[in-house]
Amino acid sequence: MLPVLAVHVIATVLAPGVIRHLGRRGFWLLALPSLLTAGLAVRHLPAVLDGATPGVRYDWVPSIGLSLEFRMDALSLLMCLVVGLVGAVVLAYCSGYFDDDEPDLGRFAAHLTAFAGAMTGLVLSDDILLLYLFWELTTILSYLLVGHNAESEDSRNAATQALVVTTAGGLSMLGGLVVLGQAAGTTSLSGLLADPPTGMAAQVAIVLVLFGAITKSALVPFHFWLPGAMAAPTPVSAYLHAAAMVKAGVYLVARLAPGFAQLEVWRTTVLVLGGATMLVGGYRALRQVDLKLILAYGTVSQLGFLVVLVGTGSHDAALAGLAMLVAHAVFKAGLFLSVGTIDHATGTRDVRRLSGLAPRMPWLVAATVLCAASMAGLPPMMGFVGKEAVYEAFLHHPDGWAVLVLVVLVVGSVLTVAYSARFLWGAWFDKPDVEPVSFHRPEPITVVLPVLLGLASLALAPLAGRMEPLFAGYRDLFEVSEHPIHLALWHGLGPALYLSLLTMGLGALLAWQRRNVAFFQGAMPHPPAAVSAYRLVMRGLDRGSIEVTGFLQRGSLPLSLGLVLVVFTGVAAVGLAGTGLPRGVLVWQEPAQGAVALVGIVAAIAAVRSRRRLRAVVLVSVTGYVAALVFLLHGAPDLALTQVLAETVSIVVFVLVLRHLSGRFNETPSRAERGIRVLLGVLAGTAVTLVALVAGAARTADPAAENWPLGATTFGGGSNIVNVALVDIRAWDTMGEISVVLVAATGIASLVFRKNQRVEDNRKRLARTRARRAGATPAEPGRWLPTLHAFDDDRYSLMLAVVTRIIFHTVMVWSVFLLFAGHNAPGGGFAAGLVAGLALVVRYLAGGADELRAALPFMPGALLGTGLFLSAGFGLVSMLVGGDVLQSWTFDIPVPLLGHIHLVTSVFFDIGVYLVVIGLMLDILRSLGDALDRDPGRRVPFMRGGGTVGSLDSQEWSHR
Repeated sequence: MLPVLAVHVIATVLAPGVIRHLGRRGFWLLALPSLLTAGLAVRHLPAVLDGATPGVRYDWVPSIGLSLEFRMDALSLLMCLVVGLVGAVVLAYCSGYFDDDEPDLGRFAAHLTAFAGAMTGLVLSDDILLLYLFWELTTILSYLLVGHNAESEDSRNAATQALVVTTAGGLSMLGGLVVLGQAAGTTSLSGLLADPPTGMAAQVAIVLVLFGAITKSALVPFHFWLPGAMAAPTPVSAYLHAAAMVKAGVYLVARLAPGFAQLEVWRTTVLVLGGATMLVGGYRALRQVDLKLILAYGTVSQLGFLVVLVGTGSHDAALAGLAMLVAHAVFKAGLFLSVGTIDHATGTRDVRRLSGLAPRMPWLVAATVLCAASMAGLPPMMGFVGKEAVYEAFLHHPDGWAVLVLVVLVVGSVLTVAYSARFLWGAWFDKPDVEPVSFHRPEPITVVLPVLLGLASLALAPLAGRMEPLFAGYRDLFEVSEHPIHLALWHGLGPALYLSLLTMGLGALLAWQRRNVAFFQGAMPHPPAAVSAYRLVMRGLDRGSIEVTGFLQRGSLPLSLGLVLVVFTGVAAVGLAGTGLPRGVLVWQEPAQGAVALVGIVAAIAAVRSRRRLRAVVLVSVTGYVAALVFLLHGAPDLALTQVLAETVSIVVFVLVLRHLSGRFNETPSRAERGIRVLLGVLAGTAVTLVALVAGAARTADPAAENWPLGATTFGGGSNIVNVALVDIRAWDTMGEISVVLVAATGIASLVFRKNQRVEDNRKRLARTRARRAGATPAEPGRWLPTLHAFDDDRYSLMLAVVTRIIFHTVMVWSVFLLFAGHNAPGGGFAAGLVAGLALVVRYLAGGADELRAALPFMPGALLGTGLFLSAGFGLVSMLVGGDVLQSWTFDIPVPLLGHIHLVTSVFFDIGVYLVVIGLMLDILRSLGDALDRDPGRRVPFMRGGGTVGSLDSQEWSHR
């Protein structure tokens, strides 16, 4: 089963290329995975008929009990046949429906192929979480398919409407499935149904799950999204909304009915909403003038019909429901494809304009007559067999409410006959006052396939009795009735036949009196449409979001930060409520710690009171250096080193930005505002302190780090616990962190280099720099510290340049030493990268962008990408040699004169971290430094005496 899904995935990936090379003929190849789904069902047919349920299980996320568990029983086998065969027909139909110049046809093909795979996975899933995963995949893919014509506002609105409604139902369904899984103690669908949970929680969960099925199958009051989705291309309508997606809700109801159909809340929900949907859909179908909308509202009506049948939970209704499900998939797909052919040949679907078409398309006339007759339940079609079984099932149902349900089904069936006749009249009958429509001959395949579906509707009827053993596998899950019914084309004279004759007679009368029916419908008051309620809710949400955003997000950084602090403090206060403070809190171990803390407090207070930006930055940095001293006094030199380096880099970044801002803060807050800010700061700081104290004292288990000293030497091959933890014990965390660094660097560059021309100019400058370095001659040899700057600009200090040339190489060598020594001594890739980055900062400050390019003539992206490649590649190599991901090995290599070199393979991971950090620093210097300096139009306000009196460009501000 998993290989079949894998084939769908592969076909989805290859679909754009297939369509690009083969054109629309590529749909024939893309139909093969759907045929494979049907073939899988045929392969397991003998086993399922013998009562077996073949299945497979693959552990996926064992920690949460999530597995890829697939199982095929009678119901899933039948759905595989429906999904596979109808899917193959629809994909083949696309080869004749679309033109060669159809926009984004490859993407459409990929989405439709993926949808077929998602439906296959959904009906085969035997794990409720896996079922939900495929359920939501169908929702997303339906959104993409309905909105295929992105230039059409109707398509976009219809896609969004379908997505919102079905996603809301999907979220509700997820909550219900989780509750059911918790109550049953298993996520296995078969295990859940074998011993269904009871109680109020289970009943609430079932309602939530049914809400998902109701929205998916477009039952009242959520029926409006399906007719709106007819804005999609006709093949999408034929597959998603006739045979596949909307059937997902029917399938879910049928799947859960054996375990929960006897619940009163289930029965009430299913019967009331299903019956109401059948009547509403049929009534609305009689008012439509668009062929697709007639079928769309007919589909709504039929879905309500099917939900009533499979949700009743009786032995006979289950059999009738499966028979109608098969009949509906065949005739509705045939009718939708016929409408697509008519639309393609004439350019219209309006029944008021279609006239004189029947003589030109006789084969398609025959196909639609057969399919419409099956939809109306006329003999000798498969629809008639199913309708007879439905009437028999409810005529012999022992419960009293079955009579009322039967009346609703008969009335709904009368409407079905009427709108089936309306469809045929609108498509093929000549209208005396209407001129024949323009016509061009359609592709043969678009006629052949509807004809085959029409013939299938006819051929399945006499074979219904032979299909009953397959349906019996599902029917036997329910208690056997006293007089079990059987599928047959002729049952003899009896109440069911009389009801069928009554249905056909009344339906024919409605069709004959279509003008009077239209007048009656126009005269009747129109109840509020469900779509109006949807639009009202969406407008309310939009308006509410605008109001909330306008109130809370005014573009004010103090307001945004204040909201964050208020929420954080409130959450912390709720968590700390009723929690006592820990006893025996140690304030400090030695006086030096208290003195250092006092310096930090003074610096923090002074930073808050500062009116100048640079002074505030320096004071804030003092608090960072104080934290480094605290780490050092507690015996953590690695943390202290990293903190110092990170704080220094932060100062550099701040200064690079502050060069382009005024010297003073622009605003002067009032006394009340300052008081509120102080209060928020105190509350937030207090909350952080209390959370840290309480969380530390609340520990009940031994800290995981207790075994790190031993693990550092035995597992990581090093004595520096911090570095071993980063590159060995918690290597996955480090991998995620450097990925975030790369994303941050990309964001910085994209914000500054908004125009591609800037990037191209930077590349050209780097190329010139490399060319000059490579072109050194004996007469003019290259230098160890090359530069392109003559230092004749008074913006740069000659003394700083000389000092830079003295210390640069030493700093770079020290960074390399920290990189390789970090496994056993303070250092590591992160700290070493920061040191190297600070060396580049000094080069930039000494000579500007030219000096920076001479020091490292590479694009930052090259370093970032190489570093991430090394780190990720190390994990891949570990797998290829038979180890775990990111596993490291230790080697002691004897080297003459030097002794033994202790090599740990995780050093390659650390080198990747080193390059990523250097790339980030280079990106910051290139973007916040060089790129902004080169913006000649950038003006910076400067202030004197508290007021703005002028502006400087970035070059002048840097000089100042």
